[in-house]
Amino acid sequence: MQRKPLALGVLIAILVVAVQALLVPLFAAPAANIAPRDLPLAVAGPPALVAQLEAAHPGAFDVRVVADAGAADAAIRNREVYGAVLVSPAGPEMHVASAASPTVAALLTQAAAGLGPQVAVRDVVPLDANDPRGAGFAGGFLPLAITSLLAGVLVFLLVRRRAARLLALLSYGVLAGFSTAAVQQGWLDILPGGYLAVAAALGLFALAVSAAMTGLAAVLDRGGLGLGALVMFLIGNALAGIAAAPELLPQPWGELGQWLPIGAGATLLRSVAYFDGAGSAFAVSVLSAYAVGSLLLTLIGRRGLTSAGPAEPRLAAGRPGLVPAG
Repeated sequence: MQRKPLALGVLIAILVVAVQALLVPLFAAPAANIAPRDLPLAVAGPPALVAQLEAAHPGAFDVRVVADAGAADAAIRNREVYGAVLVSPAGPEMHVASAASPTVAALLTQAAAGLGPQVAVRDVVPLDANDPRGAGFAGGFLPLAITSLLAGVLVFLLVRRRAARLLALLSYGVLAGFSTAAVQQGWLDILPGGYLAVAAALGLFALAVSAAMTGLAAVLDRGGLGLGALVMFLIGNALAGIAAAPELLPQPWGELGQWLPIGAGATLLRSVAYFDGAGSAFAVSVLSAYAVGSLLLTLIGRRGLTSAGPAEPRLAAGRPGLVPAG
């Protein structure tokens, strides 16, 4: 009789270790292999400059030739490129945008050393002065992902009616957006941009994650909770590239991360806070698809944890073993 519990315990240990063996490379491999891969870079200069970049960094940059420094900076502010190399009367210059990715800005600054001695580096779109390394941006984004996941779980477990679930999810998205924006802008002062725009971006992300958890659980029951946590949080966080950039991760993982809520949410928040919304269309589409699709799943899914089963027969009073008629 004791063999079954023992075997079950060993099986659980094996499954957990197998999951751990898969998660370690999922997190460690992208972080250990960060390097530019077809990173969009503008160049305003002679063809020899383009050839020099491609020869010094093969496969690293997706070079886009522009007319002059003004066009290069416009491409940076529109989130079409991460930086630009241009030739000025004083010599070559490297323009970067640390707000787009502090890691990319640092890599481009290092690459500028190969263009010649004393290459000037200009930060066209810098990070907020109170968050010069971008650590506050990444650190402030992850807690919202955790609480949104938890909110979706609690709505499914504690709220039975479908209409009430929709109201709870929409209310959470609005409140989470306004409160998180207030904390990061009014209290910590680490995030620029218009308050309403930042709150809308954060609220859409919070709604997408929480609704996805509730919607998956409404259709797949408890299995949906595990699937949502695995795909959206564990895998999504590893492939989001919040502190780096999608183009720095091994492909296709960097691109895949932008199809998941955390990657799309981080891209949307950067665009809204630092670039007046430029480059946010794809992220808005992804998050809206998660939000709307998950709300529909919540509507068509089951109401409770499980469907109600038949009532257990009760013994007739004073007649053990007999079931009352009817």
